[in-house]
Amino acid sequence: MKIKHLREIKVGVLAVICLVVLYFGFNFLKGFNIFSIVDHYQGVYTELNGLTEQAPVYIRGFKVGQVDAIEYDFRRDSSFVVHISINRDIDLPKGTTMNLVADGLLGGSAISLSLPSGKTDAFYAENDMLPTQIIPGLMDNLQAGLLGDLDSTIVSAKLLIDNVNSQLSDDHLKHSLANIDRLSADLTVSSRELKQLMQNKVPGIVENLDTTLANIEVISHDLRGADLKATVARVDEAVDQVNVLLSEARSTDGTLGMLLNDKTLYVNINSTVQSADSLLVDLKKNPRRYVHFSLFGGKDKSDKAKKSKKK
Repeated sequence: MKIKHLREIKVGVLAVICLVVLYFGFNFLKGFNIFSIVDHYQGVYTELNGLTEQAPVYIRGFKVGQVDAIEYDFRRDSSFVVHISINRDIDLPKGTTMNLVADGLLGGSAISLSLPSGKTDAFYAENDMLPTQIIPGLMDNLQAGLLGDLDSTIVSAKLLIDNVNSQLSDDHLKHSLANIDRLSADLTVSSRELKQLMQNKVPGIVENLDTTLANIEVISHDLRGADLKATVARVDEAVDQVNVLLSEARSTDGTLGMLLNDKTLYVNINSTVQSADSLLVDLKKNPRRYVHFSLFGGKDKSDKAKKSKKK
């Protein structure tokens, strides 16, 4: 009997040990740190963005705990209560917030504890309710931006389609097609006229142009053959002679200079002109005197008679 009871005791102890190992092993596989002492806190959210139990809890990117449980009550606006546990050696000062952030690019979420700056003596106690905040991740921002761009693109496309429909419904398209037909006909006529011009007028123009170019070539050849240096030398010589003539005219030594610069000649010529003028006046008054004088080569008889009477 004693041996039988001993065996039962051993089986019971072994079963208890197996249950303990299974419990701790299961919690260890779930991510619970079974060898450290933790403190528990909680926060309330309106949505979770894919947050699950055993999600990590970070402080400045360093894992300090995990999400233990998530309670939900959809009758309230803040439907979710998230319970977290962190290492007991970490004290959370007042002003710490539980931020729901994106964890990686695959859509997972995590809790990030944001500690306030500065020193404080007030800390949260275990099981206190922490203030919460939802911070959108990179994918959320991209999704919001893409949705905004997509909405604007859809609006622009709708406006474009409406404009096209209005153009198709009115007579603008018919008028545009008619204008295109007229333009095409005008281009055909212009092309035909241009072709005729190229065939009829252009050869004559080209021939005249060839003749003009030949004449220009002959003129340029004549210019190259002309003795430009000798011509320029003769021009320089003529200019020198003109300069000499002008210098002589300005000088009082030469005849031309004396004629141009001597005032005596001017006075003599002026007196001569005055004498000639007086002679012409007297000639008009007493023409007989000069006629008789010229015929007999002496003085007038009337002058002699006047002199005899005086005697």
